Amino acid sequence: MTSKWQEVPLRELVGYISKGIAPSYAEKESGTTIRVLNQKCNRNFQISYSESRLHDTGKKRVPAERYVREYDILINSTGAGTAGRIAQIGSVPQATTVDGHMIILRANEKILQKYLGYALKAHQWEVLQLDEGSTGQTELNRERLLDEIMIRYPESFSVQEEIVLLLESIDIKMLTNTQINDNLQQQASALFDSFYKRAIVEVGFTEIIQILGGGTPKTGESSYWNGLIPFFTPKDVGSPYTLSTEKTITEEGLSHCNSRLYPVNTVFVTARGTVGKVGMSGVPMAMNQSCYALVGNDTHQLLVYFYTLKAVDRLKHKASGAVFDAITTRDFDSECIMKLSAGDEKAFLDVAEPIYQALLSNSIENMRLAVLRDSLLPKLMSGEIDVSNIQL
Repeated sequence: MTSKWQEVPLRELVGYISKGIAPSYAEKESGTTIRVLNQKCNRNFQISYSESRLHDTGKKRVPAERYVREYDILINSTGAGTAGRIAQIGSVPQATTVDGHMIILRANEKILQKYLGYALKAHQWEVLQLDEGSTGQTELNRERLLDEIMIRYPESFSVQEEIVLLLESIDIKMLTNTQINDNLQQQASALFDSFYKRAIVEVGFTEIIQILGGGTPKTGESSYWNGLIPFFTPKDVGSPYTLSTEKTITEEGLSHCNSRLYPVNTVFVTARGTVGKVGMSGVPMAMNQSCYALVGNDTHQLLVYFYTLKAVDRLKHKASGAVFDAITTRDFDSECIMKLSAGDEKAFLDVAEPIYQALLSNSIENMRLAVLRDSLLPKLMSGEIDVSNIQL
């Protein structure tokens, strides 16, 4: 289908743009609380509520236009490395706003809201270059965003809709896989908990699990970086699997740091920064010094994963009221867990192993779909390829 295309500054297509609020945070839900999204909620073009907090509208009213709406475009406005991240929210599960470190953007009558969201994602790299200021004070220049980002779009709304439907079909498949994975994880967690509650043998955590470290190659040595080996840091924790990382290193870099190449299903725990996050490697990867790698002594790695979740939960509980800003090997040395009987371990693994194989397979498929979407995105948004010629 042919259509005349236009290319204009983003400003000409925006009907509403605003920063979020300065929240009045609440610890517990009540009749006056709503969810408030922040920078951590925006990653990989998606919004996650897992890092959201509560805002008390009884203490500070939120203007109607600053409530997040279906298909709003949300952009991180501050933070080194995060300013400029773009996401478009789908359904809004509950009353929600954003804090002052995010921007809400809505289209005007010239363009479909969903199309503008995908068009902006196609310019993600350029938007990331619009941050200004010193480290720790970085802020997205909103005027440059509106004037320098050029949006190309077909005048025909039906062509816009066709392009959206194609890209949306990929996103829906990815979302379905994510929902399946969430459900599978809930099943596995419930099963483990049922066995854990009836365990009667208490053991020291480090009696059955090794705690290993990592390290970072010299950052100034270019031959150590941007290779093919994923380099895990606290920013990279998956749910539960990590398949790709923000940074990568070379074989030479690996040989010049204090990390080994950890195999698939190695359990990672973040020890500094964002403390107490637990995940697993979906591919072999190295790791920095802000994390621990956990490997079982004759204990299956899925059991290591669940035992670690229990241990970290206990450590967090012990730190209640204090700042939980680090985990040390001594913390694990002093921690005890309940060990499942041999029969219960086998019964759990008989169910859990195929579940986590499916989880990993779905995660790999999502990574491949994301690559496909991201390769199609700029070509569709520029008119380089005709949407009617694509079949998935």
